[in-house]
Amino acid sequence: MGSGLTVAVFGAYGHTGRFVVAELRERGFVPVLAGRDTEKLQLLAAETGFETRQASAEEPASLDRALAGAAAVINCAGPFALTAAPVIEAALRAGIPYLDVAAEIEANADTFTHFADRARAADAVIVPAMAFYGGLGDLLVTAAMGDWTAADEANVAYALSSWHPTAGTRSSGAVSRERRGGGRPVYTKGQLRYRHDAPPILEWSFPEPMGPRSVIGEFTMADVVTVPSHLAIPEVRTYMTVEAAEDVVAPETPAPAAVDAHGRSAQTFLVDVVVRSGDAERRAVATGRDIYAVTAPLVVEAVDRILSGRTKAVGVVSAGEIFDAPEFLGALSSHLSVELRP
Repeated sequence: MGSGLTVAVFGAYGHTGRFVVAELRERGFVPVLAGRDTEKLQLLAAETGFETRQASAEEPASLDRALAGAAAVINCAGPFALTAAPVIEAALRAGIPYLDVAAEIEANADTFTHFADRARAADAVIVPAMAFYGGLGDLLVTAAMGDWTAADEANVAYALSSWHPTAGTRSSGAVSRERRGGGRPVYTKGQLRYRHDAPPILEWSFPEPMGPRSVIGEFTMADVVTVPSHLAIPEVRTYMTVEAAEDVVAPETPAPAAVDAHGRSAQTFLVDVVVRSGDAERRAVATGRDIYAVTAPLVVEAVDRILSGRTKAVGVVSAGEIFDAPEFLGALSSHLSVELRP
């Protein structure tokens, strides 16, 4: 448990940031509320009673003040193309672990590219994409692999009952689309590449009770960065149910609406992972509720394990590389139902 350790949350007043702050408090940590908007910080402080520290990604000194005395920092402020590098730099200066909840493929790839050597040399821990997209998929693929040291392909299929995007999701998506110049990312033959044709519409046989559903093939998410960062799998593909994909891009789709005392929406999800090696397949399935809310226990469990020394690696690392994947998933049983199918 947190035992009163202080954890800075950059972007604490955002939709996901609020879930993270609540989960930290629940686990016995003391959140420090950080971000650039002083008014939003003060409103959240009035609700929670926690200390606030105004900071901007454009002002390194303000980030240093925000992280002073913290045991770790969780970056919840997108677009991460703009915030990840400055907050990582501040974490390296402070000598503390950095984690973020970025779903932006290019931002996550940049973190591995630009900070791997420095983080390893400094014996530092940097964990990008420690969230529903990127982190959960990587843990499921790693758990499904079991004793395999390599596989031919990993497929991660997402079935969401709906996808009402937050303002952060929309702004991050806009930045990513601009960076891609009209291309769409795919991970094939061991490389991240960009295609300019339309993605295929396929049929995916999800486990019952969901069953067969139409999905957009090559609806590429952050798993194509996290999974191959440590697993020898040359083909990593992600899929999304058609209805959820249409939701997230439609300008009229509303933001998530809370339906319970914890602030969760009614959205449910199923993540179906199939790893293939030759003629053999292994499967992992996770079900739960609210992709934004479930990110909080994922990233806070990661913080707890890092600060208590329950890790397997240093440097820029994905969830599946630094943690014991089956054990980590088992620790989230009150938030996720996970089944491994050899």
